[in-house]
Amino acid sequence: MDTLLEKRLQEASGKKRVYFDHAATTAPADEVIDLVTEILRQHPGNPSSFYREGHQAARILEEARASVASGLGVLPEEIFFTSCGTESDNWAVKGTAHARQGRGRHLITSTIEHHAVLHTMEALEKEGFEVTYLDVDDKGLVEPDQLEKAIRPDTILVSIMMANNEIGTIQPVGRIGEICREANVIFHSDAVQALGAIPVKPRDLNCDLMSFSGHKLYAPKGIGVLFKRKGLRIDRLLDGGAQERRQRGGTENVAYAMAFARACELALKDLDRESKRQTKLRDRLIKGVIEAVPHTKLNGHSELRLPNNANFSFEFIEGESILLLLDTLGYACSSGSACTSASLDPSHVLLGIGMPAEIAHGSLRVTIGRKTSEGEIDRFLIDIPLVIERLRDMSPLYADFRKGKLEALIPPEGGVDVRIDGGYDLV
Repeated sequence: MDTLLEKRLQEASGKKRVYFDHAATTAPADEVIDLVTEILRQHPGNPSSFYREGHQAARILEEARASVASGLGVLPEEIFFTSCGTESDNWAVKGTAHARQGRGRHLITSTIEHHAVLHTMEALEKEGFEVTYLDVDDKGLVEPDQLEKAIRPDTILVSIMMANNEIGTIQPVGRIGEICREANVIFHSDAVQALGAIPVKPRDLNCDLMSFSGHKLYAPKGIGVLFKRKGLRIDRLLDGGAQERRQRGGTENVAYAMAFARACELALKDLDRESKRQTKLRDRLIKGVIEAVPHTKLNGHSELRLPNNANFSFEFIEGESILLLLDTLGYACSSGSACTSASLDPSHVLLGIGMPAEIAHGSLRVTIGRKTSEGEIDRFLIDIPLVIERLRDMSPLYADFRKGKLEALIPPEGGVDVRIDGGYDLV
C-alpha cells in the first residue's frame, strides 16, 4: 500500500486541488464578486451623506437590508449589518447582558459553542455575571429539559448555536426558543454555519437574536448580520455615529452588505436541491471512510446534521499529521474550527461530547460545498485509507495495539451501522 501512496503523492502535483473546508470559509460566488466590483466602482458614496452619491449608497444599503430580511422572513428594521459573525455574537451576548443586568446577571450557553460566544461569556464572568455551561450528549445535542431546569428567576439570556461548526450537529433551537419565551428569557442563536445549508427562519424558531456571517455563504470576508427582534433593546457594542439606526457606529460597508444579500438570495433559491445533493455526497463520504478505515468514529449526530459536514476521529494518530499528508495529496481539510487551528489543545467540542483527549487529537473535519463533485469524493476515498495506514505504521501507539499491549477505544467497525443504501445510524 505504501507503493500506491507514493504513486498517489507523485500524481498529486498534476491534479487540481480539492477544497474540503467550506466550514472554515467559502470562495465568493462569481456573481457576488461582479456585484461588489460594480458597486465599488460606480457607487462609492457614504450612505450618511446628504447628496446624490450618498443617497445612492443609502438606497443600495436598504435594498440589501430588505433582501436579507425577506430571505429570513423578518422585517428590514430587524436586520443590522456588522463586520462578521464574531461581532454579531459579541453584540448579541454583551448587548443583552448589559441592557438587562438590572433584571438579573445569569446567562446560559453550552460547552460546545463557537469561541465567539464562549470567550464573550468568559469576559462577562469577569464583570460579575454568572454563566451556566450546559453539557451535551455524545452526539452534541443540548437537552431542552436540562436547559429548562437551568433557567432561574435571574436568567436574562440563553445562547445556543443552531448548528455546530465542527461536528455539524443541528440543535433543537425551536424547542429551546419556546422554553425561553415561556420563561421570558432572551434567546440568541449563532446560525453562522446554518444559513444557506438548512432552512433558517428566526421567528419560526422563537429567536430574539440570531447571528450570521457572509464568508460562510459565498460572500466576502468582512460582513456579517445580526437579526434583532423588533422592540428588543440591547446596548450598543460599537460607539460612534448614528449608523444602523443609531445602534452600531461606523460607516456601513455598502458593497459587502449587498454581497451578503446576493449570496443569501442565491443560497436560498437553490437550498432544497443543493442540500439534497450535498447530503448524498456526505453520506457517500461517511459510508466509504467507515467501511475502508477500521477504528474510525463518526463524530456528531447521524441524522440531525448539516448536509455538508463529516467529522471523523481516527484512533492511534494525530489530526495534524493527517492534514499535512492530505495537503501534500492535494486536499484542504481541517481538524476542527479554523479559529482555533493554531492551538495544540484538543477540540473543546470533541471533549464536550465525551471523547477522550487522545482520540480527540486524531480528528478530521471534511466539509463539502457547491462545487464538490462525486469524483472528488471518490478520489478522497482512495487516498484517506492510504494516509491513515501510513501514519498508523509510524505510530508507537498503533504498534503497541498490534502487539496486544494497548486496547482500542474505538471498535474496528467504528460503532456505525453502514447500510447498503448509503444511510447510516450510530448504534
